[in-house]
Amino acid sequence: MVSPLARGLAVLEAFSSAQVWMSNKQIALETGLPVPTVFRLLRSLVDLGYVHHDETRRKYRLAAAVLGLGYAAIADGAIQRVAGVEMRSFADSTDTYVTLGTRDRLDVIVVDSYLGSHAALALDMAPGTRMSIAASVAGAALLAALPEQERSYLMVALERKAGREWPARRRRIAEKISQIRERGFCISPGEWVPELSSISTPISIAGHPPWVLSCTGLTSRMPRAHMERVLGVRLTMVARTLQEKLAPTRP
Repeated sequence: MVSPLARGLAVLEAFSSAQVWMSNKQIALETGLPVPTVFRLLRSLVDLGYVHHDETRRKYRLAAAVLGLGYAAIADGAIQRVAGVEMRSFADSTDTYVTLGTRDRLDVIVVDSYLGSHAALALDMAPGTRMSIAASVAGAALLAALPEQERSYLMVALERKAGREWPARRRRIAEKISQIRERGFCISPGEWVPELSSISTPISIAGHPPWVLSCTGLTSRMPRAHMERVLGVRLTMVARTLQEKLAPTRP
C-alpha cells in the first residue's frame, strides 16, 4: 500500500454531487486525515489539474481531469452502442427508466440511461448516478454475477459500512440473489421507495466486468404480477440479446 497515493484518492472521493464545493476542514472531517495533510494533497491535486481552488470561496471542487479518468474507466463504446438501441426500445415500450450500470467500489454507477417517451417519472438517473450495492436491486443483481471470492470480499466491506442495518440488508440481498438464480432477474416492488418499483438483471460478457440492466417505473403502473410475468422476462431477454451480440468472436 502506497499511503500518499491512498490519501490522495481519499481526498478525491470526498467530493460528491451533494458536496461539490468543500473546504480543507470539511475534507479532513470526511476523510479522517489531518488538515495539514489535506492541504498539501490539495495543492498537488490543483497543480495536476484534478481539483480547482476558488480563492474567493476558499473552497475546492473536482476539475475536468477527473471526469476524463472516470469516462476512461467506465466507457465501453461497443457495449454502450449496442445496449443503447435495446434500452431505448424497452424504455419506450414499457414507460420506464432503463439504466445500464457497473460496479465502482461499493456502488453501482450508471453508465447509460434512457427514459421512456411517455414515462411519468420525476427521476434523474443520468450517467454518473450512484446506487449503493447494499441498498438497491441493481446492487443485488450485480453481486449475483460476481465470482464467489469477489462477492465474499464485497459482502465483508458492505457489512462494515452498513453497521446495524446490515442484517436486514443481508436478508434482502440474499432474497434478490435467489430470485436471480431462479428467474434470471430480481424485483423490488416499492421496497426502497414506495412510489417506485424496479427490476434488475445481470449481464455477463467475457473479458468485461459484470454489468447490470435495470428498469424503474411507477409502482402504480407496475403490479408485482406484471413485473414477474412480463417485464422481468422481457428485461432478461434484452440482457441475453446483448450478451449474444457482444460475445467475443472466436478466431
